[in-house]
Amino acid sequence: MSTGTDQSIGSGKAGDSVRSTAMLRYRTEPPVAWATLDRPEKLNAMARGFWPELRDAVARAEADPEVRVLIFNGAGRSFSVGGDIESFGELGDAGDRRAYMREAVGAFRAVEGLTKPTIAAVHGHCAGGGCELTMVCDIVVADETLRIGTPEATVGLVPGPGLARGSAHVNLHWIKYMVMTGELLDAEQARLAGLVNLVVPAGEHEARAEQLARQIAERAPLALEAAKQALNRQYDGWWEQAMDTVSFLQGTADFGEGIAAFEERRQPTFKGR
Repeated sequence: MSTGTDQSIGSGKAGDSVRSTAMLRYRTEPPVAWATLDRPEKLNAMARGFWPELRDAVARAEADPEVRVLIFNGAGRSFSVGGDIESFGELGDAGDRRAYMREAVGAFRAVEGLTKPTIAAVHGHCAGGGCELTMVCDIVVADETLRIGTPEATVGLVPGPGLARGSAHVNLHWIKYMVMTGELLDAEQARLAGLVNLVVPAGEHEARAEQLARQIAERAPLALEAAKQALNRQYDGWWEQAMDTVSFLQGTADFGEGIAAFEERRQPTFKGR
C-alpha cells in the first residue's frame, strides 16, 4: 500500500466513501469511520503535515451524522513510530518550534474533543506521537505484536502530550519509567499499566475494534458525549505546560545532539545544556 492511494479498509462494501490525503486516509462504513495512518514505508512516522490532516479527519467525523465511532489504525507493520525525527532538524526559531507544538497539541486535543467515541486499533511499534495518539483516544485495542512507549528522551525531548495525558491512564511510577527509560512496553505490560484495554492475537486488532465500535454505536450518543466530556475535563490543565516544556527543550544543545546522533546512526552524547 503506497502513500496517497485510494484504497479502502475492511469489507469494501458498496456505498463506502474513501478519501485520500498525503498520509491519513479517511473512510466511512456507517456507523463507523476509519482514519488510517498510511505511510508504511516510514512506519507511519508523523511529518508536520500530518497534524492538519488529523484535525480534518476529526472534523469530518464530527460533521457526519452517520458516523457514531471513529477508529484509528495504521497501515503496514506498525501503528506509528511517532514524529518524523528527520524533519525535526528543519524546525526554525523559537516561534516556529512553538507553532509546531501548537499544531501537534491542537490536533491531539481535537481528537480528544471529538464528541463521538474514538478507538485506537494498534499493532507493531507505537512510539512517541503514536503512543500519544492512543492516549487521547477513548479505548485502545492492541494485538500481541504491540511495542509501545515514549522514547523522546533519547533525542533530548520529553513527550509533551504524553505528560499532559499519560498520568490520566497510568500511575506515576509507570509514566516516569516510560519517560525516563524510553523503553517500549509489550502488549501485556501496556495492558497492566493501563495504556491498553484489550489485547488480541496478532492481526485481530482491527476486527475487534470494529466489533467494539458497532457495539458502542448502539448506545445513546448524547449519554456517551456527556460522559466523555465529564471524564476528560478533569485533566485539562496540563496542555499549556506540556507545550512550554517541549518548546524549551527543542532549543537546547542536547536536542541538536540527539537529532544529529539519530541521523548519523550513533549514540548521542548529552551534556545537559
